[in-house]
Amino acid sequence: MVFSSTIFLFFFLPLVLVVYFLTGTKGRNSILLLASLLFYAWGENIFVLLMLFSIGLNYLFGLSIGKSQESGKTGKIALTLAIAANLGLLAFFKYCNFAVENINRLLLFMQQQPIQISDVHLPIGISFFTFQAMSYVIDVYRKEAKVQKNPINIALYISLFPQLIAGPIVRYHDIANQITNRVVRSPDVVAGIQRFIIGLGKKVLIANVMGRTADYIFSLPAETIPPYLAWMGAISYSLQIYYDFSGYSDMAIGLGRIFGFKFLENFNYPYFASSIKDFWRRWHISLSSWFRDYLYIPLGGSRKSTARTYVNLILVFFLCGLWHGASWTFVVWGLYHGSFLIIERWRPVTRLLQILPRAVVHMYVLLVVIVGWVFFRAESFSYALGYLKAMVTFSTPSMYNSQLFLNMNQEYYLIFVLAVVGATPTTKNLYAYLERSLRSGTGAASIGQTVVVAGEFFALAGIFLYSIASIMGGAYNPFLYFRF
Repeated sequence: MVFSSTIFLFFFLPLVLVVYFLTGTKGRNSILLLASLLFYAWGENIFVLLMLFSIGLNYLFGLSIGKSQESGKTGKIALTLAIAANLGLLAFFKYCNFAVENINRLLLFMQQQPIQISDVHLPIGISFFTFQAMSYVIDVYRKEAKVQKNPINIALYISLFPQLIAGPIVRYHDIANQITNRVVRSPDVVAGIQRFIIGLGKKVLIANVMGRTADYIFSLPAETIPPYLAWMGAISYSLQIYYDFSGYSDMAIGLGRIFGFKFLENFNYPYFASSIKDFWRRWHISLSSWFRDYLYIPLGGSRKSTARTYVNLILVFFLCGLWHGASWTFVVWGLYHGSFLIIERWRPVTRLLQILPRAVVHMYVLLVVIVGWVFFRAESFSYALGYLKAMVTFSTPSMYNSQLFLNMNQEYYLIFVLAVVGATPTTKNLYAYLERSLRSGTGAASIGQTVVVAGEFFALAGIFLYSIASIMGGAYNPFLYFRF
């Protein structure tokens, strides 16, 4: 079940909201937990038991760490076991097939018999709820949060459906108090609905349109793609993944707000970054900050030697790439970004980025990121290299393809322009300017307020209705997170 589906929008969500708000404050966590388990079981069936196992395991490890600390010990042994258990589950279900595939390649090269096993199913969202579970035990160990002795509360934290399968990754110490003490106010519900609609529009009206074209271009043999089309495919995918991820985060943040939770922001105009380092401060913030606080800084961060700092960066981004998927293309994507973060730490490069015009620096960042997305999107490393070659092979003849013209129609180009503009703070700044202008002046404040509210209402209503029409019309509506 995904947010941009009719079963969620017209059946699951309305039912959960009605029951939630009719239930007393003390019973709301139980209602949300049952709804979250149903939400996950709807798509994963029996694998909901895996998530329940993870919940029970981390609940017990949390109690063990707390008990150890009460007796004057550090709880380090319990923490080590907890991390090993969490990473063990993640490694088995997410990387077993990948490991066997690579071992078999080596065995065949050595003329040995390959290993024969059935494919291991990849449960949706296992990377997200595993990282959240680890956040809990680490925060308890660091004494940044108290041990949660109520199993319902820790189960709700790990399984909360708004951000269960695609983030943002909510850390325990940021939400611990909200789990036990939260108040749902009307302004929060209104703000949550608005945020959800914006995210739905990003996903359905922009990401899906960009993705339809990107998928078709990336399905073509790389050697047949002319350079202009290769660039359009790469840029379209860059826009798709941004609006898909940020749209889903907006919907998650909006739903959380409706239920009384306040999740941290997950995207901040990453394509407007002034360096690759700045890009990672803006892109999937919850993931990059998780790796920073739970891996990079404990490894020593940048506090030790320059060589050690470089090793730490490469290791973090190697694991970041591997976290996204069990494929060498993801690993290369992670190492690619880690390499640029190292390059940007060199003093001449740092100085150059400071003195170059902002437009030039911005183009550098976009070029690096777009090229990186080719590795992220490609089904194989060889195809990624072939696609990159197509982007710079100007002798490839133009392509005339009827299916291509069906995808790259007037709707595509209109959405493309809107997507490019929307990926910058331009729209946000323009809205703020108009709002200030309409509300300024003696006697005009009330009229301006009315205009702003009416404009917001009709804009959001239009986005919602158009999104629903697109969903019910059976438009292209992929779910990117199946890969993660």
